[in-house]
Amino acid sequence: MAAKKTNDSTPNMIETFKEFKENKNIDRTTLVSVLEESFRNVLAKIYGSDENFDVIVNPDKGDFEIYRNRVVVEDGEVEDENKEISLTEAQKIDPDYEVGEDLSERIEFEKFGRRAILNLRQTLASKILELEHDSLYNKYKDREGQIISGEVYQTWKREVLIIDDENNELILPKSEQIPNDQYRKGETIRAVILRVDNENNNPKIILSRTSPVFLERLLESEVPEINDGLISIKKIARMPGERAKVAVESYDDRIDPVGACVGVKGSRVHGIVRELCNENIDVINYTSNIKLYIQRALSPAKVSSININEETRKAEVYLKPEEVSLAIGRGGLNIKLASMLTEYTIDVFREIEADEAEEDIYLDEFSDEIDQWIIDSIKRIGLDTAKAVLKAPREMLVEKADLEEETVDNIINILKAEFEN
Repeated sequence: MAAKKTNDSTPNMIETFKEFKENKNIDRTTLVSVLEESFRNVLAKIYGSDENFDVIVNPDKGDFEIYRNRVVVEDGEVEDENKEISLTEAQKIDPDYEVGEDLSERIEFEKFGRRAILNLRQTLASKILELEHDSLYNKYKDREGQIISGEVYQTWKREVLIIDDENNELILPKSEQIPNDQYRKGETIRAVILRVDNENNNPKIILSRTSPVFLERLLESEVPEINDGLISIKKIARMPGERAKVAVESYDDRIDPVGACVGVKGSRVHGIVRELCNENIDVINYTSNIKLYIQRALSPAKVSSININEETRKAEVYLKPEEVSLAIGRGGLNIKLASMLTEYTIDVFREIEADEAEEDIYLDEFSDEIDQWIIDSIKRIGLDTAKAVLKAPREMLVEKADLEEETVDNIINILKAEFEN
């Protein structure tokens, strides 16, 4: 005999889960599954098992139906009240029931009381939150390395909170901000999705404006030839907010990769420079010839000669005296970026004319009077002889060699004394 169902009215539980049924990050099928599972968890706690229950959820209307299925047995033979019902009790529901038939009875969930409903809400909240986290993680994990726009919601000392167009929270740490960046609540900013952390299933989307990838994506958006695959970005070195060097290569002999990236009168990089707080962008032609690559990387300085040690990945670069400061750059910025771009440690040296060299003395010969680390610091800025140091501006020795003024004055006195003697 077919199971009979009661015609009790369906309790409306909209207030119980209306905030869940409209969740935009969770599809309808998944939501129905979660709601059903949550009801079953509560039923299992009340009855010891949910195996013999049918749960029908209608999230569109905000209601549900629960039926408990039991087998009709002879009076006095009920062993499991959750799964069996005596004939007498069954016939109170419908006189036509007989032993062995299945009885499906509507369960009034609201009769379980406030505690059961509270338990249901807590279970739902936990599962929905878990699904939201999974959805957020999966959405952004696949977008690492992409640029995103968001609205500044809150600024703190160590990070800025960004909100995307779906009100998801994104984090821009202080370490990933360009030094001159200023953020105002409500303004829109762009950044690259650096990574997605998911500790304890609590995803955090970390953004960056200092990553080389951010500059790479900006170039892709401004230079069609890069987006079309005709030009490749081989390497980017950045000192965020100050200067960047970009090595590019063309796969079409008819295309000048540097000219294409810069644009007519710098038209293609102007917007990028503004986006990066006036960060200067040097674009150079990539080459597998490491000497030529280093030479280009040190632009605008003109290199006279280069010695390469491939094992140690070091390069000794020799320049005319007037080119040394250009190669090093303000605060050593140019040589740092060139080293980052080529992945070689670059030491610059001032060329010495033959007649000048005969009268000059290498700094290493003063190691008994001057500490070796001081000599090494001076040599790193391209000054390796006594006369080269004496000809260099005092301020250059202080700033670029990062020495105390008293130390510089002492060095100059020692070198002057040598030539006076």
